[in-house]
Formats: sequence, structure tokens, C-alpha cells
Amino acid sequence: MSALTTHVLDTALGRPAAGVPVTLAVFDAGTWTELASGLTDDDGRARSLGPDRVAPGRYRFTFDTGAYFAATGQVGFHPEVVVVFDVVDDGHYHVPLLLSPFAYSTYRGS
Repeated sequence: MSALTTHVLDTALGRPAAGVPVTLAVFDAGTWTELASGLTDDDGRARSLGPDRVAPGRYRFTFDTGAYFAATGQVGFHPEVVVVFDVVDDGHYHVPLLLSPFAYSTYRGS
């Protein structure tokens, strides 16, 4: 499993958000570099983005919520959600996204 994972839940529909395009990038020397991309699975999870270990630093998940909303027939306010976070040790970092057409929230999960 990747050291960095995410899980997207569609709180408006009350189910996992399957098929959300997600990219993972790292910030180094003033530039963002994409490490991996993929789609959330049927359970709304992206488990295989990136390596099983990452160095401490700044990372970001970018969620193409506009594509997800279009695919599910919803009209959304946020066409993209960008979550930037700092990795400070070699542990696992899980970053869930709770999503609705007009709001979102995120936190460090387990």
C-alpha cells in the first residue's frame, strides 16, 4: 500500500465517490512534481498512489471533482479540490475528502 492514501465520500449521495480522478504531487525546489495519478475505486479509495515510503516534505492531492460531478449528474461549485499537507515522518498518511456539490472537508485520517 502507498504511504499516502485517500478516501472520497460523497456526503450528498451518502456513498463512496467512485471514479474521482486524483493526482499526487510533491513540492521540491519550488516546483510541484506529479508522482502518481489514478481513480478512486468502488469504495471511494485511492490506495496505490505513490510509493510505499515517502520522504518528509510537502505533498498535495488534487481531486478532479468537476469530472466526478458531471459523471454522477450533479452540478458542483468546486470543480477541483486541492489538499496540501506536510509529511513529517515515515508513517502512513491517510487524507479523506468528504465531498458534496457545495462544500468539502478533509482531515488526517488513520
